Amino acid sequence: MTPQHIFLIGPMGAGKTTIGRHLADLLGLSFIDVDAEIESRAGADIQWIFDMEGEQGFRDRETKVLNDLVSGTPPRVIATGGGIILNADNRAVLQCSGLVIYLSPTAEQLIERTRRDKTRPLLQVDDREAVIRKLVEERGPLYSQVADLVFPSGSTQPLRLAKKLAEAVSTRG
Repeated sequence: MTPQHIFLIGPMGAGKTTIGRHLADLLGLSFIDVDAEIESRAGADIQWIFDMEGEQGFRDRETKVLNDLVSGTPPRVIATGGGIILNADNRAVLQCSGLVIYLSPTAEQLIERTRRDKTRPLLQVDDREAVIRKLVEERGPLYSQVADLVFPSGSTQPLRLAKKLAEAVSTRG
């Protein structure tokens, strides 16, 4: 495998964290989740950051964490937040810093996976389904733009998908 970071991108609920942990284990790399790192540095959860600083404050933190994670660190599997691709600079960092894998579930799968979720600020609305469909429509082209590999992540068990990803990554190296 080439010595580079492996970024998992995709919408919230795509399985980036779960699959990322499995993938890191399979490849013998460390794993880090950008959202968890933001919470750790802030000493607060993402909902609080959104409430206190707004979405832009959160996005600024996200960009800082991404830049810190790719600067001089050994290769690792990095699960990104669903909106990290909204910033053109972040897209450029992803593309030049490693292999980008887009986990791509359907809108229906995301609706089902996030049905009871109370932790995602963008979904704390009356019509979650409309928000998810809009996010998939708006962000899908951006995910595709930066992705080196695209994997449907909706109907495959996380470990099985991680094994397929590990195989794909190994053949690219």
